[in-house]
Amino acid sequence: MMNERLHNRDQLAGGVQQAVDTPQKSGRTIQSVDRALTLLELAAGEVDGTTLSELSERTGLNASTCHHLVMTLVARGYLTHISRTRGYALGPKVRELLEAMEQESDPSVLLRDDLRRLGQRLGLGVQLAVLSETSLLTKVSFPGPASALKEPSEVEKMTALHATATGKAILAWIPDTELVRIISANGLKSYTANTITTLSGLVEELRTVRRFKYAIDDEELREGVVCIGAAIREGGGAVVASISVTLPAEEASDERRSDLTRQMIEAANTFSNKLRNAQR
Repeated sequence: MMNERLHNRDQLAGGVQQAVDTPQKSGRTIQSVDRALTLLELAAGEVDGTTLSELSERTGLNASTCHHLVMTLVARGYLTHISRTRGYALGPKVRELLEAMEQESDPSVLLRDDLRRLGQRLGLGVQLAVLSETSLLTKVSFPGPASALKEPSEVEKMTALHATATGKAILAWIPDTELVRIISANGLKSYTANTITTLSGLVEELRTVRRFKYAIDDEELREGVVCIGAAIREGGGAVVASISVTLPAEEASDERRSDLTRQMIEAANTFSNKLRNAQR
């Protein structure tokens, strides 16, 4: 293991030295920026830190130039000084950039505007939810224009996956062992006369969700409220979120349900494709 690590370090050092020594065509790169990035890459390969003298030796830069570049990276937060003996390591700014990059593929961030436009087009309230451990978390929600619907609280929804469209759209695609774990943690509480309260009944419902690619809360969480949802998938195919639309039960005619179901499935497919493209 140690020999392999030393071999990898020698390879990295060789590549770094070549980058420093190789003349660049005028106008194509900025030498100081290139050197600073080289130092950053070297520090990234040393989890225990690397000293200024080591960086100077491995890059072939003189001590003064190396010092000024390192101090600039420290000032901007890209490197941090650990100690005199251990030297420098990656700073907090690198983590911030990584988190910002990860947020770009977070469904609740990436699809927020698309979800808002979907709600505006439908003229109804829409939501995006995710599964966190055993809880359903609504990450984004846009109420319908002048909506008179009084929806359940988000705290109540957290344990009501079996009675919500967003919850069932996610539960339908998880392993059976995970489903049992979630139901064991949350139970199958009855909210209305339509709530599914048995595991066998829920399993049958989820089989239907998988078959038709959408889930419905037919006044199961709140009387007078109907929701239609569909799953969002990432690049690997795993379900990472779900979306749903909410409408009054009195407006939920067969024709209206059919139209909304089609639009939600189409939106879920479009959102999934956008998420996959963002993760490439």
